[in-house]
Amino acid sequence: MPLLVCALRGSSAAPRDAADSVGATWADAPCPVLVVDRHGGLVRLNRAARSLLPDACDGDRLHDIVPAWLSDAHRHIAGEQPDSPHGPSSGVIDERFFDAHPSPSADGDVVWWLVDHTGRRLAERALHSAQERSNALAEVSGRLLSTLNVPRCMEVVADTAAEYLAEAAVLVAPPHGRRHHVTYARRGRGVTQVTRNIDPHGVPGLGEALQGFPPVPARWINPDDIPDWLLPEGFPGTAGSVIVAPLPGHGVPAGALILLRSGTEQSFSDGEEVFARLFAARAGAALSAARLYTEQAAITATLMRELLPPALHRVHGVEYAAAYRPAEDHERVGGDFYDFHPGADPSRESLVVLGDVAGKGLDAAVLTGKIRNTLHALLPLAADHLQVLSLLNGALLTSHHTRFATLVLASVSRRGGRTHLRLTSAGHLPPLVVRNSGEVEEMPTRGTLVGALPTVTARTVGTTLAPGETCLLYTDGITEARGGPLGDEFFGEHRLRRALAECVGMPAEAVVEHVQMLATQWLGTGHHDDMAVLAISAPRTGPLSLVDGKARHPHLRMSG
Repeated sequence: MPLLVCALRGSSAAPRDAADSVGATWADAPCPVLVVDRHGGLVRLNRAARSLLPDACDGDRLHDIVPAWLSDAHRHIAGEQPDSPHGPSSGVIDERFFDAHPSPSADGDVVWWLVDHTGRRLAERALHSAQERSNALAEVSGRLLSTLNVPRCMEVVADTAAEYLAEAAVLVAPPHGRRHHVTYARRGRGVTQVTRNIDPHGVPGLGEALQGFPPVPARWINPDDIPDWLLPEGFPGTAGSVIVAPLPGHGVPAGALILLRSGTEQSFSDGEEVFARLFAARAGAALSAARLYTEQAAITATLMRELLPPALHRVHGVEYAAAYRPAEDHERVGGDFYDFHPGADPSRESLVVLGDVAGKGLDAAVLTGKIRNTLHALLPLAADHLQVLSLLNGALLTSHHTRFATLVLASVSRRGGRTHLRLTSAGHLPPLVVRNSGEVEEMPTRGTLVGALPTVTARTVGTTLAPGETCLLYTDGITEARGGPLGDEFFGEHRLRRALAECVGMPAEAVVEHVQMLATQWLGTGHHDDMAVLAISAPRTGPLSLVDGKARHPHLRMSG
């Protein structure tokens, strides 16, 4: 590397004296060398120094031919003892970086050797810049991945771009029809989001960027061609430098990012353009992930609406209530299900279905959806429970599912002030009826499960509910809820019957809440299967009264 030397004397020295001070070969040194006297007079230059300072001549004053950093360093050294230690000084000469190493002599001359460190300084600066950008990208990535909400992600992209890359940033989302969602951000001024009709082709490179084509170099974009709508409100003056970068997505472009600097700001360098593209790639990936999540969440919500059990209420003079608790708290659907199909008018039967699919979780929920849809299609045949079950069984056997299910069908009608039920079990637990006497009666319906055997058999039974009486349908998640004092005992049918005996005269909703509360308390924090319970109640026609702690209707005669 070139080295610059300056020598200092008390007075102008002859070339021979200078040569004696720095060595006979100093004139041929590859580094610039200056010999300067104690008064700042230039004594001698070698060939490298004359190449660096072509206007310098012997006898010139040092401060007239070199930058102030070097002449000041010389004055400082000239005022000290020759044998005192001296460190190098650093600065720029003719746009190059030099370290100036002084060699004072005993007679006052100073030889300045200038080592060219331009390459090292540039490398250090580039490394520092790369480290800063790497840190910025890491921070940006953390910010971008902090949200899966698309509008919020767009805000973060624009705001971060304005903070790290430009004076202002504009994010243009892919079009929805003829309208684009546009996000504006100014450094330290917040973010604004609007939806407007724009002409992307009115901005150089924007139309191409929105289609995912490679970016147009900033030097090809004339800032005078930027339309007014692209400048954020309060942007100082006009655009002086512009970058238009596509936001690459997962197969579909995620939009375009426009970076703006005013005419007073420094133009974008090649390195900043590269960094902007790296930033755009990260931003595009984050936006695509947010959009994909939003789309999947919308699809899931749509499908979930079809899988979630319906809300039950009073229909045609009969009360209905139900509750469902999936095996996992983070799930909303599972293998247990219920459905309700009200009759077209009070003279028609309503169909109630409660079932349990083998397994749990999403796979089981998908099959429950298939069963519910099939039963809905078979509603015109609902008067014949066995036929409905047979057709459902055939549909399940021909599907790709290998799971089976148990069901209870209940056809409900209201006639003459009483509620009539036809109940059919297909491999399911028999329904329980709470009579006004406090007796809990098991309905003697039996049948084979569906989806496992070529044919199904089932027995349909009928019963009538007097006002205040309730029929309960439930899954084995209730009776097999494992808990208790030691955490290993089933809730069992006997506890369920005892709980129902306490519900005499209660409305359907209260019966469901009571049963579910007791089963949940029995479980504690233990694991459990899906739990579903559904109540069908014949409402009372008069006020309730309490006798011996139990609800009674005033016209009913008490036994015992």
